[in-house]
Amino acid sequence: MKTETKFSDPTITATGEKRAWVDLTALKTLWFNTGTLCNLACVNCYIESTPKNDALVYLTHGEVITYLNEIAKEDYPTEEIGITGGEPFMNPDIIPIIEECLERGFKLLVLTNAMRPMMKYEDDLLRLKDTYASALTLRISVDHFKRERHEEERGPRSWEPMVLGLKWLSNHDFTIDIAGRTLWGEEESELRQGFDTFLKQHNIKIDAHDKKQLMLFPEMDENVPVPEITTACWGILNVDPDDMMCASSRMVVKRKGDEKLSVMACTLLAYDQQFNMGKSLKEASKAIHLNHPHCSKFCVLGGGACSISEA
Repeated sequence: MKTETKFSDPTITATGEKRAWVDLTALKTLWFNTGTLCNLACVNCYIESTPKNDALVYLTHGEVITYLNEIAKEDYPTEEIGITGGEPFMNPDIIPIIEECLERGFKLLVLTNAMRPMMKYEDDLLRLKDTYASALTLRISVDHFKRERHEEERGPRSWEPMVLGLKWLSNHDFTIDIAGRTLWGEEESELRQGFDTFLKQHNIKIDAHDKKQLMLFPEMDENVPVPEITTACWGILNVDPDDMMCASSRMVVKRKGDEKLSVMACTLLAYDQQFNMGKSLKEASKAIHLNHPHCSKFCVLGGGACSISEA
């Protein structure tokens, strides 16, 4: 059986082969998208965050508690909570959410652009760092080590506030890492050397040659042709499906207008309803068929990973 176009059938590829899938081996990382509103409108934002996009509305502290309670009730082996957006520090409940996760003993990863929304919480962040130390990691989006390229993506006047926030975090000994982009086609070695120079120039305590401290993410463009992943590809590519993000993580979102939250298969596919796995973590434990270009480009072929433990 053949289908007319790629990624049109959840179980069969356009060439009629069996589409690859990934089983949830264990829920090690749970992500919360705290809302798509952001202080920036980046050109290539995979989730289309802007100062006006509230397609995913703010999660509340109470809603986060519901899922943390389910982890405890079902005895899931969850080690890490991830918080993403939008810009998480625009969510008015962000500090209670962060504190709740840390109080329960999870490692916590917060993705941020380190700009003014984050800096408004200096005192809270210092208190949390002093209390929970390295259990809290902040990952800063620095698209490129050159100002002009960073601002090409994030807009004018986005560089200096980011650098100030990054330096503040480093100077106060937060556990931090950086998410960079490979948008401009440079070799990895060139990017790491450029970031190394930038970080040393600003006395920022991050090792640019450490792949966990500087993560360089493959680009995601649904318009660029990518191959579909079949069951045979695992052996051909020498890739283990258990190493995919969706083998160990899920993401909670709240769509505008929905009464209840949804659990998505992946942090990258917040809007695609075929990856809406249900309302509870238990419902979301089923297998994921890799029926999207991001599955191929970012995860299987690009080796992308979002959490600390997957890096």
